Amino acid sequence: MKRAKSVDEYVQDAEIWRQELMRLRTILNSTGLVEEVKWGAPCYTYNGKNVVGIGAFKSYFGLWFHQGALLADDANVLINAQEGKTRAQRQWRMASANDIKPAVIKRYVKEAIGYVDAGRAIRADHSKPVDVPEELKKAMRRSKGTTAAFRKLRKARQREFADYVAEAKRDDTKQRRINKVLPMIVAGVGLNDKYRR
Repeated sequence: MKRAKSVDEYVQDAEIWRQELMRLRTILNSTGLVEEVKWGAPCYTYNGKNVVGIGAFKSYFGLWFHQGALLADDANVLINAQEGKTRAQRQWRMASANDIKPAVIKRYVKEAIGYVDAGRAIRADHSKPVDVPEELKKAMRRSKGTTAAFRKLRKARQREFADYVAEAKRDDTKQRRINKVLPMIVAGVGLNDKYRR
């Protein structure tokens, strides 16, 4: 799906799961959360903090709780979609309308709101070293001033660039990504800055 500018647009553009997304939206809008669009998808916030989002994919639709690792998950529905990478976020994948459990969703949202009120959150681990792919290192050495500009970036931004290049599976994709990020590194612009507030 393309990045939507509104929740209505996101739901309307869903080729499959449209009815299920509308049902999830109705449930979440009944919880007192604020409905927004972040990263091109519906996101529901409380006191400015991301609580839960909805999404549709080819084989499933569902929810993602931004601090889902804190939730008790008594219904045993939450998964970590990126084991070893994602610390806080958890997904609830659904494959049919029968998987939508309004009472459980509302209970999880209420618990998540309680954590926001209590100031509890799982923070990103900024202590691990940044593993810069060799191809990116070589390209930065060949591009005047890029290595120095990279070193001036915050560790999180360095990791963002390094991971973006490292996650490319094909060499041509890796090279395209390197060509994309080199001017961004020099300019001090992050890959996802346009999605941040």
